[in-house]
Amino acid sequence: MAVPRKKTSPQKRNQRRAHDSLTLPSVIEDKDSGEFRRPHHIDLKTGMYRGRQVIVQKAEVVDDED
Repeated sequence: MAVPRKKTSPQKRNQRRAHDSLTLPSVIEDKDSGEFRRPHHIDLKTGMYRGRQVIVQKAEVVDDED
């Protein structure tokens, strides 16, 4: 079984943990729709990316029950 040779000092422990904090994701406002989205990601509602239509929207299905 591996046993540490010396106790890790609080300074070294905290330096190691410094990168473990959570950060909020960056969000930008879309120029065309005004929706908030992640930068460099496709707008899933419109299918646009950098001013081009990347995803073709499907026609909405209307379920007509009588």
